[in-house]
Amino acid sequence: MSDCIFCRIARGDIPSRKVYEDDEVLAFHDIQPAAPVHFMIIPKLHIASLAEADLSHAALLGKMLALSGRLAKAQGLNDGFRTIINTGRIGRQEVYHLHIHIVGGPEPLGTMIHK
Repeated sequence: MSDCIFCRIARGDIPSRKVYEDDEVLAFHDIQPAAPVHFMIIPKLHIASLAEADLSHAALLGKMLALSGRLAKAQGLNDGFRTIINTGRIGRQEVYHLHIHIVGGPEPLGTMIHK
């Protein structure tokens, strides 16, 4: 989608602070970090959300998750981190392009879901 902000970032139309890039995925720092380390991993292929992914995307999704640990450690998250995939309105997805948030820092993160 030409107007999708993450597609525009993946194409290089909008600059980003890249963590990693190859032909299929891009990882970059969040511009509104929720923790000392906060970056996202996105597929370059436009997939609106995890709910839109299917078995034809299995290798790509696996690659994204498999990169998570290596990239998190490269950013200094050696004692752990949180992975978040917000999906749809109820899941609080803000940008409708599938993305994995990698969040962490030197202190333990708070509660995952506030009750």
